[in-house]
Amino acid sequence: MRALLIVNPHATSTTRTRRDVIVRALASVVDLEVVQTRYRGDATKVAADAADGKYDLVITLGGDGTVNEAVNGLLAGAGSEPPDASRLPALAALPGGNANVFTRSLRLPPDPVDAAGQLIEDIVAGRERCIGLGAAGGRYFTFNAGLGLDAEVVRAVEGRRSDGRSISPALFGRMALRQYYQVTDRRSAAISFAEPASLIAERAYLCIVSNSAPWTYIRDRPVNASPRASFDTGLDLLALRRLKTLSTLRTLTQMLSTRGRQPHGHDVIAVHDLPAITVESDRPMAFQLDGEYVGEVEEVRFRSVPRALRVVGLGALS
Repeated sequence: MRALLIVNPHATSTTRTRRDVIVRALASVVDLEVVQTRYRGDATKVAADAADGKYDLVITLGGDGTVNEAVNGLLAGAGSEPPDASRLPALAALPGGNANVFTRSLRLPPDPVDAAGQLIEDIVAGRERCIGLGAAGGRYFTFNAGLGLDAEVVRAVEGRRSDGRSISPALFGRMALRQYYQVTDRRSAAISFAEPASLIAERAYLCIVSNSAPWTYIRDRPVNASPRASFDTGLDLLALRRLKTLSTLRTLTQMLSTRGRQPHGHDVIAVHDLPAITVESDRPMAFQLDGEYVGEVEEVRFRSVPRALRVVGLGALS
């Protein structure tokens, strides 16, 4: 098997020594080429070049941003047409970032060396599956996208990261509180829905579109915006009609619950398994895909893309 390993050398949870161990282990079972990314967006270009049939498998070693870039590179040639996963290299993702939501959603080991060992077993056994993706704004996403407050927090954290701050749950918490109380507009709901028809009369302050569960993690604790979201179903939506302190705290508590129940209440809009969602806003809103800030938008259409990507990994078969 011909495989390309895309390494983010700045990933937060790996070291050069551990990366070398992983490379040697993978090279024992595949014909391996290794490329290190140099800048944001580089993994997209590298993966797009790999989609021409030269490789059977593309492996990422980095965080969720690296995974997202690689997925968009692999599927770049599909355009607006549904991608044919059988004609593209399969993807394998090894955890190397801060949250690693995608690899955790696939139930892979959290340690990158352990995950590499699992991957080697699955390569030898030929185990793989097809998963669905989400698409929005001309890009694909693997686990979630957000419009409003959560994207504002991502934007604020990325600003701190560019200043040399290390990413941590504490930093996210501080930025979330600052955005909530000092920055985001909690007086007028700017978001409306053009589809599905059942939501046309609704107004919201933020919306989270999930392609899998959980939405994210706080250290080892999952945070579930849409617990029923799955790579095998359509998209799930969680939106908030109000951003009052008590109602927002109640929803957050439900998202942190270990019961796995869908957040609910008068101020919560929750819909499962949608083929498409079109969101419009009265003003430019912060927008994120897979935890990466991608700018401001006033309209975006989300769509479910079933069986878009082949994934190697025993965790993916759970």
